Amino acid sequence: MLFFTEQELKQYVQLNLEAISIVEEGFTKLVNNEVTMPPIMRVDVHDQNGEVDVKTAYVKGKEMFAIKVSSGFFNNYKLGLPSGNGLMMLISAQTGIPQAILLDNGYLTDIRTAAAGAIAAKYLTKENIETVGVIGSGAQARFQIRALKLVRDFNKVLVYSRSGEHAKKYAEEMTAEFDIEVQPVDNAETVVRNSDAVITTTPAKEPVIKAEWLHPGLHITAMGSDAEHKQELESEVLARADKLVCDTKAQCARLGELHHALDGGVLTNNASVFELGQITSKQIKGREDDNQITVCDLTGTGVQDTVIALYAYNELVKRNLGLAIENKTFAIQN
Repeated sequence: MLFFTEQELKQYVQLNLEAISIVEEGFTKLVNNEVTMPPIMRVDVHDQNGEVDVKTAYVKGKEMFAIKVSSGFFNNYKLGLPSGNGLMMLISAQTGIPQAILLDNGYLTDIRTAAAGAIAAKYLTKENIETVGVIGSGAQARFQIRALKLVRDFNKVLVYSRSGEHAKKYAEEMTAEFDIEVQPVDNAETVVRNSDAVITTTPAKEPVIKAEWLHPGLHITAMGSDAEHKQELESEVLARADKLVCDTKAQCARLGELHHALDGGVLTNNASVFELGQITSKQIKGREDDNQITVCDLTGTGVQDTVIALYAYNELVKRNLGLAIENKTFAIQN
């Protein structure tokens, strides 16, 4: 078995167009029924404001598949620790024997989540955007902007965070990284009303975006709601969207923004809801004109984890990296 460290993964696995393309292919395979993906298993640790998710998917024809354990402990900032963590294990699709452990501490999850955001933006934002809004100021708020820069050009970012200090630090760091104007603002309404595209990256349990703030041409990618108790968008936001897209409809109906809209009766099961893979596979179009309001509900899928883990594995193996540990199998003889 091979063990790969976070340092190795960060050195050779980057958020780039290749990683985005690999995740996009994963969504296409998912909608084309080339993926076996069970529901997410989750353990909630409410007294610590934490959760641990287990995600997996087998992609037909791939030699291995990933099982990922990822955690989100949202009080960690008080300890000076990141909220996200985790690791991935690759298992042989032929024998079931574990082949590799990727000790990424959540890095690969950040990469594949940001890639999904870039894919949503590629197909659902206007071709020409000027201002991008971000709600949240953590790691994913940074990764999402990096990913968006690979598929869209823009000159300004507005950021709102529950911590004004964190928003200010985010603005300083992202301004230095991209040499664009990044401005912290005092409320989410200012972000939404003044942006062409908005990305929400919070573990909010109550909506932070209201339907009355929407305007023609706006795109929203909501990636924070991945559990029944989380919600970043008022349900009416989904009802007002001209095109509503999910990473997977079934999963979003259980865990995402779609879940709240269905439970509240704002949308029905007959509502027009598309999957991202339907767009990446060219079965349907994404944005069709500059005045449409589009929303993408991302809950995070096991297929993203498998394809990014395989990509990372191949990148490191071809460089002869990783610590090899012998794992003998002993046969029991009668």
